[in-house]
Amino acid sequence: MKICIVGDGGWGTALAMLLLENGHEVVVWGPFEDYLAEIRATGENVRYLPGVKLPRGLTWTSDPAAAAVGAGLVVLATPSHFYRGVCARFAGLVPADADVVSVAKGFCEETRGRLTATAAEALGVLGVAALSGPSHAEEVARGVPTAVVIASEDLEQAKRLQNVFSGPRFRVYTSTDPVGVELGGAVKNVLALAVGMSDGLGFGDNSRAALITRGLAEMARLGAALGGQPETFAGLSGIGDLVVTCTSRHSRNRGVGERLGRGESLAAIQAGMKQVAEGVWNCAIVVELARVQGIEMPICETVKAVLEARMAARDAVAMLMGRDTKHEAYGA
Repeated sequence: MKICIVGDGGWGTALAMLLLENGHEVVVWGPFEDYLAEIRATGENVRYLPGVKLPRGLTWTSDPAAAAVGAGLVVLATPSHFYRGVCARFAGLVPADADVVSVAKGFCEETRGRLTATAAEALGVLGVAALSGPSHAEEVARGVPTAVVIASEDLEQAKRLQNVFSGPRFRVYTSTDPVGVELGGAVKNVLALAVGMSDGLGFGDNSRAALITRGLAEMARLGAALGGQPETFAGLSGIGDLVVTCTSRHSRNRGVGERLGRGESLAAIQAGMKQVAEGVWNCAIVVELARVQGIEMPICETVKAVLEARMAARDAVAMLMGRDTKHEAYGA
């Protein structure tokens, strides 16, 4: 079938390659025609997926109508910061019988809500699914074996999408918990900033493991309060994505945190970045949601303080270590 990928970034491009290999007609939409012309001419997405030769057969367009017409599946791969505005450009263009899946990770800055809900409202469609898990675009594009989860309240939709995305090196599981799957994908970026700060300060494996473990507890607390299923956070979109984002050399969020730990300012770091670090945009929303729900998220709260230059990274570590002692229990 024809598949429309909304977003010409690294993740959208990697999934376009995967879906083309699976035998589908794939059209990638991007907002800037001059950059798409460069991709067509060079056969490479130099800005967002450098070093990966793109296969012939992908179509690139800046026309939303041309991208969406006749599509059986629309894949939303736009960063959360631009998500609602981009979805609005496709309002009324998505075929009525098309499936829609969001592969972005984060929260909508304008609505403070989950991206699938934002997409459904902006596009005027029902039943937007979510794909998440430990899946760096750089590795998926190069055929590195990867496993992800597709979540939808409609299990039949999840199974349809499972069949579309599954391949020899891309294993897809299904879930009926889109809330938990999306929450995991959003919160792990904030926690990766904390791990990066620890690495930048020169701390070791013990510190990293502690932050990942206690960060998972924060993620699960918030996710359960917002309606997610606790077991989801022990899966690919929870601990799986958390581990890879906190430890990988590909992780932009961990990289930003590391530079903050070394003493660089957030403004200086962002000025030199071509791609986004979702945790920077979404940290305040995560903390806001936690406060509304009465949930303690001390790691995320200290990350927010560092991002806002109200606290140095080293002082944040001291504050976390100096908290009142507690009994360890899952979710505590």
